[in-house]
Amino acid sequence: MKGLEISKEFYNAYGKEMLKTQFYEYIDRIAVGLVGEGSQCFGYDDNLSIDHDFDAGFCLWITSDDYQIFGFKLERAYAKLPKEFMGLKRNPMSPVGGNRNGVIVIEDFYKKFLGVSYLPDSLDWWLSVPSTALASVCNGEVFVDNLGEFSKIRNQLKKGYPEDVRLKKLSAHTAFMAQAGQYNYKRCVDRGETGAGQLAIFEFVKNAISTIYLLNNKYEPFYKWVYRGMRDLDILGNLELSLVGLTELDNAPAFAEAKYEIIEAIAKMVITELYNQNITDASCLDLEKHAYSILDHINSPTLRNMHIM
Repeated sequence: MKGLEISKEFYNAYGKEMLKTQFYEYIDRIAVGLVGEGSQCFGYDDNLSIDHDFDAGFCLWITSDDYQIFGFKLERAYAKLPKEFMGLKRNPMSPVGGNRNGVIVIEDFYKKFLGVSYLPDSLDWWLSVPSTALASVCNGEVFVDNLGEFSKIRNQLKKGYPEDVRLKKLSAHTAFMAQAGQYNYKRCVDRGETGAGQLAIFEFVKNAISTIYLLNNKYEPFYKWVYRGMRDLDILGNLELSLVGLTELDNAPAFAEAKYEIIEAIAKMVITELYNQNITDASCLDLEKHAYSILDHINSPTLRNMHIM
């Protein structure tokens, strides 16, 4: 059973009754679920995941005002729940905060990931906030939220990037793909700089992955989960094997042509999707030209006139 399912079972078995009996007057002000850091929040956990930061706990989100009223009492009650559930020992609660589970102030939760406790409408903020932070805020499951305060921000974020921001990021990542893969890789190999060529491959792959997430308007998670996350993407998620192959294929010059063909095939598939989404007017297989064409589809003059990278 996955960690998220265990968390929900633990809440249903013990958390619900605790809230009903000890916090009946505040129960509609407490959001419950499992969201944030950890493979279990993404549903990516396996047998290797249980060696750190993994337990049967769940989150109890309340406002800062409500924390002043009943937060300490809620923390004490949560700490008294069974210390083991379905074979998992619960992590001890830290006396100085910073826990992934247990009682969490809503404003603190969002500030930890987003840098602010509210949802800004600034395009600069959207450009600067890490995609990994956005992915962590939108993962997992909220079991109950009658107040709606916690879910209000989360539900807005789950809609994805504002379109101008998505296009700006797409233009940058496709430009990097062109520079590293279509241009620099072959030049490095022709000079005998196979190590630099491999670095170019890594840059191409990293930016191709970011491009694929953006084409799906999904937030890219922490690097060790990007391939796992691609398997759930509808658009170009099937490129996982090709991208893995590029980094694993022998670095000897004899394999350079095969790598370059894979690079061009991936670029062609990305360009086809850019056409499908009507966000490029370029008519070629040069990703750099498409990157600049994407810029032309941005409405905001500020974003459109920023340096492409």
